[in-house]
Amino acid sequence: MNTRRNFLRQLTIAGAAMALPEPLRAAGALPEPPAYLAAYKALYAKDPHAAALSWFSNARFGLFLHYGLYSLLARGEWVQLREKIPVAEYEKLTEQFTAEHFDADFITDLAIAAGMKYVNLTAKHHDGFCLFKTAQTNYNSVQAAAGRDLVGELKAACDRKGLGLFLYYSICADWHHPYFYPPEAGWSNARPAYTAPQPAYLYKRKDDFNKYLAYAKAQLGELVTQYRPAGIWFDPVMGFYARPDLFPMQELYTQIRTLCPHTLVSFKQGATGTEDFAAPERGAGSMYEQVKKSLGEQPGRLAQKVWDANKNKHNETCNTMQPGIWGYRKDDDGKHLQVEQVLSLLQEAGGKGMNLLLNTGPLPDGSIHPADVEVLRKAGKIIRQAR
Repeated sequence: MNTRRNFLRQLTIAGAAMALPEPLRAAGALPEPPAYLAAYKALYAKDPHAAALSWFSNARFGLFLHYGLYSLLARGEWVQLREKIPVAEYEKLTEQFTAEHFDADFITDLAIAAGMKYVNLTAKHHDGFCLFKTAQTNYNSVQAAAGRDLVGELKAACDRKGLGLFLYYSICADWHHPYFYPPEAGWSNARPAYTAPQPAYLYKRKDDFNKYLAYAKAQLGELVTQYRPAGIWFDPVMGFYARPDLFPMQELYTQIRTLCPHTLVSFKQGATGTEDFAAPERGAGSMYEQVKKSLGEQPGRLAQKVWDANKNKHNETCNTMQPGIWGYRKDDDGKHLQVEQVLSLLQEAGGKGMNLLLNTGPLPDGSIHPADVEVLRKAGKIIRQAR
């Protein structure tokens, strides 16, 4: 794949993509509410954002899916960085990415059977590979071997079945984009620590990063206008705390809310304090301690302030069926959560007034791990019997 040529193509279309449509309200009557907000139709007519928040507060349980090129290697979603796989070599995985058994109907049926109200898919993870239709890059599932818009398929299935669809978007890390900043500019995980120069990387000066921001803004516009999701779920927050000066999060939040008033925004335990909900990993407050330990006292104070701003609002905690990793790792087979553990996590989250977003890492072919299917179905049966 000629990354330099691809990026020149991206620059020619980014400007047009950034010409955002008028706000929905200015265009006339609001569109009909998405199926998952059907019970909030009256409130939606007055305030789509309030309707979405009310729904989210009652949702309780969601399904997280970490799926991408990394799934083919079965060593977790950080494999490119941790193993320092060269960009050109990692790109070749697109030729093997068929997603043959990624079945949106199966996934949404499983979520419903488990008692879940929404699904969250990694539209773009840190490796930069996209699972949606985008004009900004050909590094996506539509132009890979799969030839499919996986986000579009999942959105259609969610609409048919009354589930909300959140879209995970890695804003503060992109190991593929030519103009994302290097580790020496502020964060060790900004890119893999390659010993050999990567021809695909073109960043030379701070202003170059604006080309990445234009790219990300254009993609967020695509995600919101094409799919009208229940929410955009940003990551990784550690990248933001390392260089908060680089990321105009409030501008991005405004863009999303203008394009689609019911679309919620979240960024782990928070970046600005204006997120619609906090979503820390593995329990409230744990991410703050990680930030404090890794980045020192000043970023720690920022994290604490943001978490306090979100406290007692519409919150969520995310956890995973595998021990400590999100994308599929074959070495974890036989170590996934059992029914009692899932129910315990759900009860713990509910006791804190939080939803539980529980992750499964689909297998290389896109199918859901059989162990997770069995456990989630059994957990859902118990949940229904208890109501």
